[in-house]
Amino acid sequence: MEIKYKIWLEKNGKVIFGRGRDDILHAIEEKSSLNAAAKKLEMSYRAAWGRLKASEERMGIELVKASARKKTMNLTEQARAIIDRFEKLEKEVERLLKAAEQDFQKLFRQAGK
Repeated sequence: MEIKYKIWLEKNGKVIFGRGRDDILHAIEEKSSLNAAAKKLEMSYRAAWGRLKASEERMGIELVKASARKKTMNLTEQARAIIDRFEKLEKEVERLLKAAEQDFQKLFRQAGK
């Protein structure tokens, strides 16, 4: 038995951040390029750009900055803080759900006696 879940943040009913956006930002950090990040994630540049821009607009902050030469892209400090907090939230929820799974398994075993 497993408890399944998915976490994302919304504003006015629209996604502003979740696992997909987290993956995009990590890939940008690794590749220093949205195009290379999109390729790594096997998604179109347009889809990655659209999600990134939608999040920035809905949050009202920049998540990435292009270098002066526009050849590379870097995460902003706010983006790093959002990533850190989102991933901490996921770990906290995973711990909570793991404990709940164990509780349910005990209850199911007891019920089956």
